[in-house]
Amino acid sequence: MSRRASGAVLQIERLSVSFATPRGEVRALRDVSFDIAAGEVFGVAGESGSGKSTLAYAIMRDLAPNARVVGGAIRFAGEDLLRLAPDALRSIRGRRIAMVYQDPKSALNPSMRAGQQIAEVLEIHALASRAGAAARALELLALVNIPDPPAVARAYPHQLSGGMQQRLVIAMALAGDPGLLIMDEPTTGLDVTTQARILELVAGLRHDVGAAILYISHDLAVIAQVSDRVGILYAGELVEVAPARQLFRRPAHPYARGLLDALPDIDLRRAFRPIRGRLPDLSRLPDGCVFAPRCDFVEDACTRSQPAMATVGPAHAARCLRWDTVIATPPTPRARPGAPPLPGIAAPVARVESLTKHYEEPGVLTRWLGLARPPVHAIDDVTFDVRGGEVLALVGESGCGKTTLGRLLLRLLPPTSGALSIRRRQSGTEIMDDAEFRRVVRIVFQNPDSSLNPTKRVAAILERPLAIQGVPRPARQARVRELLEAVRLDVGYLHRLPRELSGGEKQRVAIARAFATGPELVVLDEPLSALDVSSQASMVDLLTELRNRLDATYVFISHDLSLVR
Repeated sequence: MSRRASGAVLQIERLSVSFATPRGEVRALRDVSFDIAAGEVFGVAGESGSGKSTLAYAIMRDLAPNARVVGGAIRFAGEDLLRLAPDALRSIRGRRIAMVYQDPKSALNPSMRAGQQIAEVLEIHALASRAGAAARALELLALVNIPDPPAVARAYPHQLSGGMQQRLVIAMALAGDPGLLIMDEPTTGLDVTTQARILELVAGLRHDVGAAILYISHDLAVIAQVSDRVGILYAGELVEVAPARQLFRRPAHPYARGLLDALPDIDLRRAFRPIRGRLPDLSRLPDGCVFAPRCDFVEDACTRSQPAMATVGPAHAARCLRWDTVIATPPTPRARPGAPPLPGIAAPVARVESLTKHYEEPGVLTRWLGLARPPVHAIDDVTFDVRGGEVLALVGESGCGKTTLGRLLLRLLPPTSGALSIRRRQSGTEIMDDAEFRRVVRIVFQNPDSSLNPTKRVAAILERPLAIQGVPRPARQARVRELLEAVRLDVGYLHRLPRELSGGEKQRVAIARAFATGPELVVLDEPLSALDVSSQASMVDLLTELRNRLDATYVFISHDLSLVR
C-alpha cells in the first residue's frame, strides 16, 4: 500500500501504541500502516474507542504520560518523528505539522483577540515580525472565508459562533504553512449548514495550500464528502483501506459494511441497524479476528488466527478472511420503518405561550454612556404544547435558539416575557415546587464529559439524584442496577470512572441518570451529535425502548434532520 513513489508526506509503518492502566496494558493501536501524499485527504473513521484520536496524538508526539509507542515508525517528509530530539520536534509541531481539534473552545485563549492568537503562532515560530504577523493574520482569516477579517481579528472567541471559532482554529493551524494538517472531528456538534461550509473550506485548502490532510471523524457522511482515501479503524486495528468512492460502494470488511448500515436515512427508506455487541476490552483481546464476536460472516477460522491485510483491488485492502463473500453478499433487505404510533389525546405536559427571551447588554455604565448594543433576540413569541407520551423535535442551525428554549423549559433561565407551565400527567396540576420540578423534568446534555463528574464512579453518579430526593440507600442501590440494565450496561460498570468509558457508554450513563427519578418530561439537547453512527443507532433504539416502556415524553433538540426523522 506504500505510495513513496508518488511523494508521500506522511508514512505510518506498523505503529503500535499501548497505555498502562490499573486493569493492565491497553493495546490502543496495533500494527497500523498507511501513508498520505501532498494534496491528499486521508479519512479515518471508526466507533468511539477505536483509536482515532490516539493515532492523531501519536503523530503529534503528544500522547498521555501513561502511553508509549511499542513499535513502528512515523515518518514525516522522510524523518522518523519518534527519533527526533525535543528541540527538533518543537520546530516541527505547530509549524510543519498542525492540528485542528474537535472543540475550538479548548484550543482558543478566551482572553486574547482572534487576530492576536494567529499572530502569536507566527511570532513563536519566527515567521513574521509583530507588524507582519498582524497583516498575515488578516490574510489567513480571509483564506478561511471569514467575512470582514479586520472586525473578526478584534473579536474575542466568545463573541464568535461555533463555526467562526472553528475557522479561527483552522487559520491558526495554517499560519505555519504546514505540510501535514491533522483534523480531529472538526465539525462535530456543528449544524449541517455550518458543517457544509467547513467541509467546503477543507476541500479548498488541499488545492490552495497543498498540504496532506488526515481527517478524523465518526461521521461517515462527512468522510465520504471530503476524503480521497479512507481507513477504517476498529479496536486499534486498521481493518480496511480503500479509495473513498470504492469503500462506500463495495465495502470488503464486515465492520465497514456495518457502519454504513447504521447510517441514518432522512428519506426513511430503511431502518437503523446498529452493530450488535460492543468493542472488545483492549487489555484482553480475543484470539483471532478482533471483530469476530460481532461479525455476521464469522466462521471457525476467524477465531483461530488473526487475518492479515488482503488485497481486494487497486489501492484497496481489507483485514478479513472472507472479504470476497462480504462483497458478493447483497445487503440484507430491511423494511422501511413505520412511523411511531401517535399518542392518544393526552393533556399537555408542557405548555409554552408567547415565550420570549432577550439578552440585554450588561453593565450600568455602558448603558449610561450610550454604548450598549441592542438586545439579542434569542427567542421571540414561541408557542407550543408537548403532550404526554409524544416526542417534540426542535431543529435548526447553531444560534437559532434551540438550546435557549431547552434551558427555558428547564427553568435554568428566566423568560423575558410569556408563560411556561409544566403539569403532572395524572392530576393535571401545575408543578411549582422546585424540588418536585427537578424530579419530574430532566435533561440529557450533548457532551457527557462536561455533565459527568470525572472524580465519581458510575454508581455514585446514578445514586446522587436519588439521594437528593431522599431515597434510602438500599433502594438507591437496587434502582441503580435497574437503570444500568435499562441502558444495556452490565453491573461491572458501577465501579468505573467516566474516563474509563467510551463516548457511547458515557451517554448511556447520562441517560440512566436522567431517568433515575422517574421523570415525566426529558429534554434531550443534541444527545447524539458527538457519537459514531453505530452508537447513534443504538442510542435511538434505546431512547425509543425507554419511551415505550416508561411512557416518557421527550423534547428532542438536534441539528440533524435524519436523526429527527
